[in-house]
Amino acid sequence: MPLRRIMFAAVASAAFSFSGCRAGNNGGERVEWTVMGTVAAVQTRGCPPAAARDPAKAVFSRVESLLNAHDPGSEISSLSGLDDAAVLSRCDGGVRACYGEAFRFRDISGGAFNPRWKGDGTLDLGAIAKGFALDEAAKAVSEQGAAAGDVLLDLGGNLKSVRGEWKVAVYGGDKVVVLHPGAAIATSGETFRGRHIFDSRTGECARPGVKSVSVIHPSSAMAADALSTILYILGESEGGAFLKKHFPEAQAVWVK
Repeated sequence: MPLRRIMFAAVASAAFSFSGCRAGNNGGERVEWTVMGTVAAVQTRGCPPAAARDPAKAVFSRVESLLNAHDPGSEISSLSGLDDAAVLSRCDGGVRACYGEAFRFRDISGGAFNPRWKGDGTLDLGAIAKGFALDEAAKAVSEQGAAAGDVLLDLGGNLKSVRGEWKVAVYGGDKVVVLHPGAAIATSGETFRGRHIFDSRTGECARPGVKSVSVIHPSSAMAADALSTILYILGESEGGAFLKKHFPEAQAVWVK
C-alpha cells in the first residue's frame, strides 16, 4: 500500500477494526503505510506527519527485518535453535531488550506467554515485537527532533502517544480512554481472526470467556502488547490478579 495522507478525523482503516484500538476524532493529520504484516501510521497535530513518519518508518522496518519469524533469513530464525542465554548474547543489541522481556514475561506468567510456544528450537516474538517497535519508534521520533507538536504512533492498532493527549476507542466496546504522553494501549482478541492465541501450557487455543482485553500502560507499549496476550490467555479473574500483582500501574479493559 502506498503512503497516503488523510485527515485524522476521517474513518479509520479496516486494519484497526481487525486488530486493535483506534483513535477518535482528535483533529490533525495521519499518514499510513504497511509494515510487519499490518498497517502502521503516524498521526500528528501541529507538525507535518512526515517529520515523525520517517524515523518511525525506519525503526519499524529494522525491527521487522530482525524479528520476522516467517523469514528464514532473519536474525530470529537464525537464533531459534539456541538456548535463551545464547540468544541474548548473540542477538543484535538493538533488539536484545525485546528478547529479554519475552523470556521474562514467560517466566512470570508461568508459561502462559511463551516465545517458544511452537516448541523447542523455535522463537516467535509476534506477541511483543509490535509493542517493542512502538517504544523504539517513539524514542527515535523524539531524539531526531521531529517538529514540535503532538504525535501518536500506531502499529496494527497498538497505539502509543509520543506527545499530547489522544482519545482512543477501545476495541470491541464503547469505552473511550485518554492516552497521556508516553502511554500505550494494546488489544488481544479473536473476534475477526478466529481462534489463534495459544496457551503454551496446554498446547491449545485460549478459552478466556471474553471477546477481548485491552491493556493501557503508562510508559511501555511493549508491556501493554505482552500483557494483553497474557491476560487474554489467563482470563478475567486470573488475569486481573496477575496484573494487580506484577503491573499495578497498568489498566485492563475487558470486553465480554
